[in-house]
Amino acid sequence: MSFPALVEPADELTIDEVRRYSRHLIIPDVAMDGQKRLKNAKVLVIGAGGLGSPALLYLAAAGVGTLGIAEFDEVDESNLQRQVIHGMSDLGKPKGLSAKESILEINPLVDVVLHEERLDNDNVFDVFKGYDLIVDGTDNFATRYMVNDAAYFLGIPYVWGSIYRFDGQASVFAPTMADDAPCYRCLYPEPPPPGMVPSCAEGGVLGVLCASIGSIQVNEAIKLLIGAGEPAIGKLVIYDALELEWRKLKVRKDPNCALCGENPTVTGLIDYETFCGAISEEAADAAVDATISVTQLASLLKEREEGSRDFVLVDVREPAEAEINHIPGAVLIPKGEFLNGNALSQLPPVDSGKQLVLHCKSGVRSAECLAIVKGAGYDDAVHVGGGVVAWVNQIDPSQPSY
Repeated sequence: MSFPALVEPADELTIDEVRRYSRHLIIPDVAMDGQKRLKNAKVLVIGAGGLGSPALLYLAAAGVGTLGIAEFDEVDESNLQRQVIHGMSDLGKPKGLSAKESILEINPLVDVVLHEERLDNDNVFDVFKGYDLIVDGTDNFATRYMVNDAAYFLGIPYVWGSIYRFDGQASVFAPTMADDAPCYRCLYPEPPPPGMVPSCAEGGVLGVLCASIGSIQVNEAIKLLIGAGEPAIGKLVIYDALELEWRKLKVRKDPNCALCGENPTVTGLIDYETFCGAISEEAADAAVDATISVTQLASLLKEREEGSRDFVLVDVREPAEAEINHIPGAVLIPKGEFLNGNALSQLPPVDSGKQLVLHCKSGVRSAECLAIVKGAGYDDAVHVGGGVVAWVNQIDPSQPSY
């Protein structure tokens, strides 16, 4: 099903613009009219990271007249494996500024607007207003639901993308453009259980996958802006890079959707952090009075070395993570072993008198595992707040971070 163009055409293209966009102008489905619409378009890209990098570069190259960038983070060395809009000279620089400089190097005719604050309920409407289309490159569920809801309330369609390891997804959510068009909540009515789906920072992502999904997002954005082809409204594109397989599934509008359904219950912005939850209630309860710092852990390790204390330090990360860095003396038992119950046979008996100390990368997975071992009777078990990231930053900076 085709849709009318989101944007009216600009009055004209300059001679320089005709030269620059000539390969677009000779495509019948774009032509002069489509390029004028791109010139007149205002697109907001949320995030200048893995998905935002290729999206911003190709939107700029395509001639989108105004590009907004919502980004509050700084460029880190670990970003460079996939966030191709940044370079070594940008380390420590605000990502929004770095992205703007790269965009203007590619196309100085683009007007770049920076929104260098974290999106939240207080500012999301102000940031979104005035844009014709949103390209969502966020990497956490709380922000995804907020983007979906805010875009719906403002009547702005948006292109969504998601990446993890070798897997990517993309779709267009525009329930205000058609009666049968779904929103993100129609596809995912509820977020996954806290701790069930690792973030890219925990599970990793193939760098080039960002380009694959990001380019799909830009392709859909251009189609929407100029009214060409059939956009992915009501469709979910799934890409398995490891097997080189593409699938396209139909997504139907949910009449019971909490946002765009017949009897909506979400009629305004909600507490998205609580709705999604970084960790489960069980993990949060288990961590109360059972969280130690890396400084405390260093003291415990020294006491164990001197023979005045005995405990078992367990690393619940994946083997590939433990190859990057580690806390000395830790036993590796991945979180999955705790979830399926196999870890309990690898731990000392409950009545052994040995305390369990758990750690992961940042403290999220170890808190989830802490709830499991406490439920199994290890009442004095604790976990390390900040995990190996805090250990490397505060105790052993000779090790690499990730």
